[in-house]
Amino acid sequence: MALYWCTECIPLAVTALLPVILFPMMGVMESNEVCIQYLKDSNMLFIGGLLVAIAVERWNLHRRIALQVLLIVGVKPSLLMIGFMGTTAFLSMWISNTASTAMMLPIANAVLQQLCDTEANAEEREFNMAAANNGLDNQAFEMGDAKMSKELQSKENTINLDADKDGIISSLEAQQRRLKTEQKYTKLTKGMSLSVCYAASIGGTATLTGTTPNVIMKGQIDELFPDNGGVINFASWFGFSFPNMVLMLALSWLWLQFMFLGFNLKSTFGCGTKKEGDREAFQVIKDEYKKLGRMNFAEGCVLTIFTLLVVLWFTREPGFIPGWATVLFNKDKTYVTDGTVAILMSALFFCIPSKLPRCCGRSEDGASSEAPGALLNWDIVHEKMPWNILLLLGGGFALAHGSEKSGLSLWLGESLLPLQSIPPFAISILLCLLVAMFTECSSNTATTTLFLPILASMATAIKIHPLYVMFPCTISASLAFMLPVATPPNAIAFSYGNLKVLDMAKAGFILNILGVITINIAINTWGVAMFNLNEFPSWANVTKTP
Repeated sequence: MALYWCTECIPLAVTALLPVILFPMMGVMESNEVCIQYLKDSNMLFIGGLLVAIAVERWNLHRRIALQVLLIVGVKPSLLMIGFMGTTAFLSMWISNTASTAMMLPIANAVLQQLCDTEANAEEREFNMAAANNGLDNQAFEMGDAKMSKELQSKENTINLDADKDGIISSLEAQQRRLKTEQKYTKLTKGMSLSVCYAASIGGTATLTGTTPNVIMKGQIDELFPDNGGVINFASWFGFSFPNMVLMLALSWLWLQFMFLGFNLKSTFGCGTKKEGDREAFQVIKDEYKKLGRMNFAEGCVLTIFTLLVVLWFTREPGFIPGWATVLFNKDKTYVTDGTVAILMSALFFCIPSKLPRCCGRSEDGASSEAPGALLNWDIVHEKMPWNILLLLGGGFALAHGSEKSGLSLWLGESLLPLQSIPPFAISILLCLLVAMFTECSSNTATTTLFLPILASMATAIKIHPLYVMFPCTISASLAFMLPVATPPNAIAFSYGNLKVLDMAKAGFILNILGVITINIAINTWGVAMFNLNEFPSWANVTKTP
């Protein structure tokens, strides 16, 4: 399965179904036991999160949020890059990385094109005015006099030749200036395209439902260590990953700023200057926002449900105080999970109408008007839902369960015992680098599914906290920055930004290193405090024999 996932010789989802065939035939597990792995609580959490994302996209709420942020930050190059990166990262926390990238890149290109055209035209006008003031357009050279002496005629011819020569030189200078401006904005477009796709990948790491590897890790932890007491939930994931995401985003911005803009504060931040080009580019964003009109009933409902969902996730089991689920439902067992909340709130999209219903409403011809449709219908969900990912999640859970039942996990753990002599922080860094390299040529979903059961076996064998290696490696699986084929956001940026593979590889290599460093700083500082990573937990002490 690992080989098939890496080479994609058959679709990933079909590979994920192999345990259904092979485990029963090889006597590893009964068919009923295998099939039940394909729709667990983590899958329900994933479905609920995706339904919310589909509703947000359906009613263009993500576009309204993005344009509003850009109107606040302005259009100075550095501030614009911060604005685009921050907005894309925020959207990627809740909707798919691909959707947020596909939405933000056309806006970025339109703004930069407007800035480029306006600056080039302004420079051309300034140059023409300067040329006129210097007398290059002197009409006296065209005046003729029949009585003019030969000496004066000769001088005029010389002056005319000089004027023509100056005109040609000035025309060439104007062309060179325009070319220089266009080259500057071509480079800026490359940087902006990369900043958007990288921010999408980084932003997805901040929430439990932000990207598929996060959900896979929660599922694997619950599958391999069933007595973990819900150590990974929405609130605990956000508490660890959000500060790490902000740190990674800031370092990424600094690197891309250095690589594509330099550190000239006057030109990149503006320092109080206000050009005509800035006003016109700002107007482009303003016009796009005006096209959306006022927020309608449907958008307001989606925003309300989305906000309620996030609040319920955070307060279900915050950790420092008993959550609402603990008080009302989970007194002796974990009955209500994040998946329960996700399905509850996303089900409301199919119940609430998209327009405010009117009592005894009538159409123009006097007939009874039809009831408005719901916020979501199943046709839209069927079209937008990535069903293959659900099978891929299930295949990973089935593989992990099979490894445990067959004794493979135990054997792997014993084989990795020599790693006890290596300090835990060094193990974490090496594994993060390995996963970050592996995910460049394989999907992050397949990479996480493949590595996490092995990492769990290794952690239990050498008696280190499983989260100490599983958490950093899960986030490292999203550090696919170097190749256009590594992740869909990279491919979209590659098609938009006049990028070469070398541009992406140079920018992405440093970001991969920075990402691994920040993740390991996080896990060794606030990660240790949050999850008590210095001690081997009792729930991880699984010593089952096959």
